[in-house]
Amino acid sequence: MIVENSQSVLDVVVAVLLISGALMSLAAGVGLVRFPDLLSRMHAATKPQVLGLLLFLLALAVEFRSWALIPVLLVCWIFQLLTSPVSAHMVGRAGYRTRHMRRDLLTIDELDDVVEKAARQRKDDRRKKGAQPDPG
Repeated sequence: MIVENSQSVLDVVVAVLLISGALMSLAAGVGLVRFPDLLSRMHAATKPQVLGLLLFLLALAVEFRSWALIPVLLVCWIFQLLTSPVSAHMVGRAGYRTRHMRRDLLTIDELDDVVEKAARQRKDDRRKKGAQPDPG
């Protein structure tokens, strides 16, 4: 009787984890479709997706109850946790540099001054390089 009750409780826990993970993944998908600009879509693609994967992996760990599976699931989640923010950062950086974002939705653009200063510095460096005589 106790074994059946514990199995039922574990089945409910697994079901809750799977449904929660599916809802987080659904939220990420809806955010990708509904959000208006690159930066908010990038946020929607990374945050709930990483949590959704964690919930799916936890459901697998609870369902199979094998200690041998835990390191594999942990490595899977760590790789996702490491690569998702890096890829989002690269997408955001490329979008910012190519102006594929809506500046009217930004409250504060802290990066604008830095990018303009770097562009001016690069322009000055090119001008100085062009003015120097050829060493040849």
